[in-house]
Amino acid sequence: MPKLIVTSRDGETSEITVDEGITVMEAVRDNGFDELLALCGGCCSCATCHCYIEGGDLPEMSEDEDDLLESSDHRKENSRLSCQIPVTGELDGLKVTIAPED
Repeated sequence: MPKLIVTSRDGETSEITVDEGITVMEAVRDNGFDELLALCGGCCSCATCHCYIEGGDLPEMSEDEDDLLESSDHRKENSRLSCQIPVTGELDGLKVTIAPED
């Protein structure tokens, strides 16, 4: 089972073990990080699951994801919507930092 290293907005870091086949957003939210709102439930329509990602072989960013991230005041080069990243074994050790709320 892959492990993700998650950093909350207040800088607290935790390592979580997650099942493959869910998204990074679901993994983070289901492990008690309530600040990851994910209001649209993973439909790539709200950007409330914005995170900074380090490591891992990620799928390419879609046009919709890119457009949503453009509206964020906190976008960085490693910004992604966590609902668009499926958890696979190749993501073991992925570092996920929850972005500030817009």
